[in-house]
Amino acid sequence: MKISKIKLALFAMATTFFAVGVTEFISVGVLPAVAHEFSISTSTAGLITTLYALGVAIGAPILTLLTNNLAKKKVILSALLIFSLSHLLIAAAPNFLTVLIGRFIAGAAHGLLFALSSIIAAALVGPSKQAKAIAFIFSGFTIATALGAPLGTSISTFISWRIPFLIIAFLGMIALVMNTFALPNKKSQKEKIDISEQLRIFSEPHILLTLLITILGYGGTFATFTYLSPILENITLVKGKYISLILIIYGIAIAIGNSVGGKLGDSRPVKILFAIFLIQGISLLTFYFSSVSLIPAVSNIIILGLFAFMSVPVLQAYILTLAKDYRPQSMDIASSLNISAFSFGIVLGSFVGGQVINWWSLRETAIAAASLLLITELLMVIEAHLENQRRLSCSLG
Repeated sequence: MKISKIKLALFAMATTFFAVGVTEFISVGVLPAVAHEFSISTSTAGLITTLYALGVAIGAPILTLLTNNLAKKKVILSALLIFSLSHLLIAAAPNFLTVLIGRFIAGAAHGLLFALSSIIAAALVGPSKQAKAIAFIFSGFTIATALGAPLGTSISTFISWRIPFLIIAFLGMIALVMNTFALPNKKSQKEKIDISEQLRIFSEPHILLTLLITILGYGGTFATFTYLSPILENITLVKGKYISLILIIYGIAIAIGNSVGGKLGDSRPVKILFAIFLIQGISLLTFYFSSVSLIPAVSNIIILGLFAFMSVPVLQAYILTLAKDYRPQSMDIASSLNISAFSFGIVLGSFVGGQVINWWSLRETAIAAASLLLITELLMVIEAHLENQRRLSCSLG
């Protein structure tokens, strides 16, 4: 496949990730308006975030298994169509239950899209550049983190919370058209693989440990990120109109960190991950002290942003490497399980942060997040041992 066509395909998938990223993070911005329209509590309205994450976590592995023997391009196009239609359903929802159903369906499509797109991106460029390719398509997602919440807040405040979901449906259709023309029309040559063969991946301790590290590492990010706006408002005492600006700065830092992670992740991923989690943990601990003052807090937030998603392309590329060595017939399910792990990390981080707020205060979420990263670092020691064994085994034979 020519380089220009590869770049076009990667750009089409990055557009997909942008649309998906906007809808994942837009719930923070539209939540108050949704609660008001349906006369429900803020905590109940928060189910639009929980159900979406649950859809991703459940949908990614199950749908990947069910569509394993179908052409990936057709599955991606179908998932994009369902993604767009689910947002039209949300935008026209007559009640809150319909909103939740639409969010769950959209989340399931998200999980499938991310899993298969990672596989395609890695296959297009080969092993030596797969982390960089995955980082590129994830850049659409990371850019969306800077725009999702501010966009949702602004439009839902001045017009309607339904409009952002119409916009996302439109973005999904744009991505559908782009992927139709850009993705390769490869027909699968492999024999059909039964589900039991795919599920054998759960017998590999190295892969299971890596998935656990994904959950805890990402959970450490979201234990604080989920509550960053109220921390800025109540601890740092930032005026509401400036919080969106800080979130945008944070999102830009995320995009830069994601790109750096993609460039570093193809060489010695375990060492890179250890360094990322260590710096991230120290930065989170520092944020406990810096959050009380504006300039130190914003400086700290930039560092947190740089390292928040830096591990994402490294982990996603690494899980594919492990699957290729241990269970080459289970690469699709391995990719989807790692996407699920990211979502479970969001759920874990949000839950831990919420419990800390209930028992202590907003400020202590930084310590809880740093604690999750400390556990992650301890697991990375075991990961390094398993990686050395894997490399030795590969060199011998």
